[in-house]
Amino acid sequence: MGILDFLSKQFVDVIDWVDEPGVLALRYPMQDREIQNGAQLTVRAGQTALFYNEGQLADAFFPGLHKLETANLPLLTALMNWDKAFKSPFKADVYFFSQKEQAGLKWGTQQPITVRDKEFGPLRIRAFGSYGFRVENVAAFATKMMGSLDRLTVSDLEPQLRGVIATALASALGGGEIAFIDLAGNQAALSERLRAAVEPAFAQWGLACTSFFVESVSLPEEVQAHLDKASSMRVVGDLDRFVRFQSARAIETAAEQSGGVAGVGAGAAAGLAIGQAMAGGIGGGAAAAPAGGGDDAFAQIEKLHKLMTAGAITQAEFDAKKAELLGRIR
Repeated sequence: MGILDFLSKQFVDVIDWVDEPGVLALRYPMQDREIQNGAQLTVRAGQTALFYNEGQLADAFFPGLHKLETANLPLLTALMNWDKAFKSPFKADVYFFSQKEQAGLKWGTQQPITVRDKEFGPLRIRAFGSYGFRVENVAAFATKMMGSLDRLTVSDLEPQLRGVIATALASALGGGEIAFIDLAGNQAALSERLRAAVEPAFAQWGLACTSFFVESVSLPEEVQAHLDKASSMRVVGDLDRFVRFQSARAIETAAEQSGGVAGVGAGAAAGLAIGQAMAGGIGGGAAAAPAGGGDDAFAQIEKLHKLMTAGAITQAEFDAKKAELLGRIR
């Protein structure tokens, strides 16, 4: 190795770092870390540079072009007992930190989280989404996360951050003050609630949570099936609306059959007969169903429908009994 190579490695007169995707912090590589007095330091937008002397934080530099000399290295000058005439190279560790936002990161619950819901009791839920963060407090981040590492990347932090998010999810929803369905139905509100729960944990590491989005929330299949049944019953409503809907379906089916106009007439007649029977029964103009404990036919059909929804009887059993009860209406 020639004398020029030796000198170029021993004395550094230009220090700068171009951000690399996914890299949060980097110790500037220098042979023996010998910096020429009067060297130029370039700190780009969104960066902060820290100088360390024997592991102790000396000086911080923010975006701009800086000339490294005793005048703008006051802490390092005091630590090394330099006088005003100091001209020699000096040793220091230089760390660059990127404070740009790291966006579009994914989070999710690897295992279902149990929360207590005010309507359904304990629920096991899964949730997925995205978030973003940036280094806010460089000194705290350097102490708690960077340490003596040569390089720290987003992927190094992601497992720890996802763990914090999962804990925040359980804490934010575990109290059950707001029904889960209300939160899940308004994902913007749920996102803000979880972001507020995540921020304190991020802050202790010198990070700021810049964005947080809930993109999907899911319940166990059996709970979702129960909700679907309840929704179906609300859509169907009372028996009157249910039978009218079935009548309309019968007319539509008859119209599509090969009988053409005749099929439509038959379907319409069937629908009209059911409608007249219902109008008579509900309006009091027709006789109620015969003996059966005092309940009329429609009340019995409604009870049978609930039994079918609950799985106590089959669809075929419900259809047969409904036909029998409707046949008793005069």
